[in-house]
Amino acid sequence: MIAYLSGKIIAEREKFIILDVNGVGYKVFLSQKTLYSIPQIGQNLKLFCFHNIRENAMDLYGFLDEKELEFFEILNDIRGIGPKAAIEISSIGPLERIKDKIAAQDGNVFEGIPGIGRKRAMAIMMELSGKIKNFAAPKRAAVLDDAEAALVNLGFSRQDAKDALNQVPPDIQDAEGRIKTALRILGRES
Repeated sequence: MIAYLSGKIIAEREKFIILDVNGVGYKVFLSQKTLYSIPQIGQNLKLFCFHNIRENAMDLYGFLDEKELEFFEILNDIRGIGPKAAIEISSIGPLERIKDKIAAQDGNVFEGIPGIGRKRAMAIMMELSGKIKNFAAPKRAAVLDDAEAALVNLGFSRQDAKDALNQVPPDIQDAEGRIKTALRILGRES
């Protein structure tokens, strides 16, 4: 099973990238949110992976951090949700916001995802409500709070700051690096 890849992005498409790892090109499906926040073609990228093996295919799904991967795996284990729906759900927005909406039983959290109507969304939320409570808080809470406070002081809303910081690659640990990366992300959204 492939659980982690580190290499150079050699191609980017609508739903996946091709990552060159020591001369082998891996096709890795990414959420729209992740695709938006990865470096450009030719740059290096590290991904945590879910290797989905079926009778007629072997697909890789990539995530910038372990928490996203863990949430994807929980979604994928729910009856009626496969990896394609799970990756779409994970691309709805920041992980914390999705968890908050599910905990609040917000039926609109899955709006716009093909094949998931209101009734199915409620069933998914019921199944997820117990599982998401076990998620631990992010380890970088102090750094995240400093970076978030700095962005808010620069005039961004708290939610925009959180959204941008959630897109910062996990290998950027220091507050200054996280702020600079978040500002680039916020600049693309304007």
